Amino acid sequence: MVEQQTPADIESLEVNENAEIVLARRYYRKDFDGNPIEDATKLFWRVAFAIAAEESKYEKTTVSPDVLAKDFYSMMANMEFLPNSPTLMNAGTSLGQLAACFVLPVGDSIEEIFDAVKHAAMIHKSGGGTGFSFSRLRPKDSRVGSTGGVASGPVSFLRIFNTATEQIKQGGTRRGANMGILRIDHPDVMEFIRAKEREGEFNNFNFSVALTEDFMKAVESGEDYDLIDPHNQNIITTLNAREVFEILVQKAWEKGDPGIVFLDRINRDNPTPALGEIESTNPCGEQPLLPYEACNLGSINLNVMLKQDDSNILSVDWDRLRRVIHLAVRFLDNVIDASRYPLDRITEMVTTNRKIGLGIMGWADMLFQLNIPYDSQEALNLAEKVMEFIQAEGRAASKQLAKERGAFPAYKDSIFGERDLGPYRNATVTTIAPTGTLSILAGCSSGIEPLFALSFARYVMDGDKLVETNPFFKAALEERGCYSEKLMDSITEKGTIADIDYLPEDLRKVYVTAMDIDAESHLKMQAAFQKYTDNAVSKTVNVPKEATVDDIRSIYWMAYEQGCKGVTVYRDGSLQSQVLCTEGSKKEEESALVRPKVDRPEIVYGFTQKVETGMGMLYVTINEIDGRPFELFATIGKSGRSITAKAEAIGRLVSLALRAGIEPIDIVRQLKGIGGEHPVFQKKGLLLSIPDAISWILENRYLKSSISVHATNGLTKQLCPECGNELVFEEGCNKCYGCGFTKCG
Repeated sequence: MVEQQTPADIESLEVNENAEIVLARRYYRKDFDGNPIEDATKLFWRVAFAIAAEESKYEKTTVSPDVLAKDFYSMMANMEFLPNSPTLMNAGTSLGQLAACFVLPVGDSIEEIFDAVKHAAMIHKSGGGTGFSFSRLRPKDSRVGSTGGVASGPVSFLRIFNTATEQIKQGGTRRGANMGILRIDHPDVMEFIRAKEREGEFNNFNFSVALTEDFMKAVESGEDYDLIDPHNQNIITTLNAREVFEILVQKAWEKGDPGIVFLDRINRDNPTPALGEIESTNPCGEQPLLPYEACNLGSINLNVMLKQDDSNILSVDWDRLRRVIHLAVRFLDNVIDASRYPLDRITEMVTTNRKIGLGIMGWADMLFQLNIPYDSQEALNLAEKVMEFIQAEGRAASKQLAKERGAFPAYKDSIFGERDLGPYRNATVTTIAPTGTLSILAGCSSGIEPLFALSFARYVMDGDKLVETNPFFKAALEERGCYSEKLMDSITEKGTIADIDYLPEDLRKVYVTAMDIDAESHLKMQAAFQKYTDNAVSKTVNVPKEATVDDIRSIYWMAYEQGCKGVTVYRDGSLQSQVLCTEGSKKEEESALVRPKVDRPEIVYGFTQKVETGMGMLYVTINEIDGRPFELFATIGKSGRSITAKAEAIGRLVSLALRAGIEPIDIVRQLKGIGGEHPVFQKKGLLLSIPDAISWILENRYLKSSISVHATNGLTKQLCPECGNELVFEEGCNKCYGCGFTKCG
């Protein structure tokens, strides 16, 4: 790849501290020692130049690549629009894989199943996530004609996909993310619904059940419905639809999994039904795709789409928004040509339909600036108006590109060709995707979500605490004469001002957070944006820990009635995994596992656990004081002196850390995932090495039963696996504001 020099007339870009941390960690190109070899200016120019270069392929283009590159650069540097992370990471590099997510088919044969595993591994290696439908697989215990044996069923094969994902780090920068979908009428649907009851199972998958119109009608009437073998279309049995729906609701209340997608509704909007039926979505659920299609996503920052009149009154800058929409559609269409996909079949499908997904971020910040409460009819009206405008202008831009470049190849047999509505360059134009790290780079709120907290603390690598406060909220407090350090300490502890009665009522109405907003308002906002979105909308419906099963049922039913294509509900505290104390809770409840340095008594008691590793049988002895881990000894049987010495050394260092008061979770974080030459499959999963096995024992013994404690704004937090800060569940995905990690990749 030829190095492209940044033009002298390109203004250098200065980004804020948060953005610089995320860029350096995830996006900048690095040398062999891991040191960045570019800055924000060079990164955005690298991307702009690479995407604009595709313009030269089209004789009828109305703009030169050189001019377009500068326009693309300015659009990104001004944080008006940002493409999805793989484009920022890989455009203009030797990898060149620019798509975020893919959908792969899983056929009903061993060959097809393991082809899907292999293809997923190739996609994860290149930096993408994958969605699968397992609905084609014959049910568990079905007779297999070729062998005379019985089928394992979808859930059994799901474990293989999950384990394969665990071992592959996406493109060196993104951990594999998957969506697993099963139709509600598959005979193994009950096993699928309950598959995540065991903690830690399928940790690399989001699960969703695909609900049909027939099923929803049966739920409404209380009737039975058929479970059908996909292999031969025979009816296997019947279940009561309402009872199954209740179990779905119960599991969503308990664990937040599985979610639901309305499959028939998705296929009614399938622009190219002649090419097949949509079976699955991408990992976060906002992009329904045909097999072998890919996500090509980008988001407009509404935070900067405002203008002031002579009276300093803010309003939407429709002209600026129109300009950015047209430029972004051209950018995303060029991305399709610039990307090098991991499979030829993917290249074929992507270039046949040329789907793009233009979305938004900064919605909550726009509402703050306009003094519009998120949970108001005024906000819903503006949401529809903004998204209708983006959809209409996006279609107009796609139509203009079709004049220059031709319609997408499948246009003639598409729903547009049948109705003579085009031609269009792209089969779809709009998607509201999770903005994850993009919103951190742009310094705005995520997607269409409300803020999770008005002010929160994050911790950097040296342990220093940095307080982040929404700038519009801070400015409003200062303007009203309400700002004080004492007040900010209180808000940082709670995240919200809902119960601070002495603050002006209008401030408390406008500056609301996710947990201040009722479920109905969350869902109405999702439906408002869905109304004018080609694909689907990534949005979390947040409910408090006290929410009942009845509340979840109402949300699911409301999502169906409001026209949503799916729904993700997060009940505070329902997600499983180790949690973290934050500001408010630290003062009330310290983790029972933290202790000061203690000298060793003469007698201590403990336990010894045996575990098989690739280097031999490992015996791990952990002694405890008052139920807390105090010291650890590791011995490896039938191995060489070198391996024995290494096991002993690890045990001594772990013991030293425990006696010094280091938390077990910190030790687990350091040891877990360390690879070795001889990994071994166990019932508990794949053990990579001796340190990985020790981390599993520590985690299983001490971390699975830790007391959940509450964090900012009452949201029970999970730990970021990369930096240890709190994870926030929004846009249907876990996100870290400390380092930019997202669970969805």
